[in-house]
Amino acid sequence: VKRMVGVLPDDLRLFERLTGEELLIYVGLLRRLDRASVLSRSEQLLEVLGLTGAAHDLVADYSTGMRKKVALAAALLHSPSVLILDEPFESVDPVSSKVIVEVLQHYRSSGGTIVFSSHVMDTVERLCDHVAIISSGEVVRSGSVQDLTQSSTVRLEDIFIGAVGGSASHVNESLEWLGQS
Repeated sequence: VKRMVGVLPDDLRLFERLTGEELLIYVGLLRRLDRASVLSRSEQLLEVLGLTGAAHDLVADYSTGMRKKVALAAALLHSPSVLILDEPFESVDPVSSKVIVEVLQHYRSSGGTIVFSSHVMDTVERLCDHVAIISSGEVVRSGSVQDLTQSSTVRLEDIFIGAVGGSASHVNESLEWLGQS
């Protein structure tokens, strides 16, 4: 199963005393890739994800967004069949976010399957074919994005809020004093 799956967890636990390049080499060798493939793929992923200039810096010195990108590179390095991503766009700048979207679209068009969790419904709506809305550990709604939204006027965010029983209607009443000087 480990050969088939790549994982990007939300709570990144990386080897911080390694450089970004060393981390990828370690992960690649651990995944039993040959050294030449590891070096080539690591270099390509570091370049595509904008980490070439930081390849020789310790992971401990990386920003949160850089750590997210090197962890994504580690998850992709062995070219898994399934990629599981937990909040892949959290703490990532807009340019890097766009690059990650393109990498994921390329991965998907090459036959890979992506399962990811996100609280940003615009991103989910833009990137996903199928969605499962989970509340208290149970799937409360699922289906294609198109089927769930039923038209271009209903947003996935509204479907999500309705499915989990949330509401923001009390905000205006509770904070009527806000902005009145």
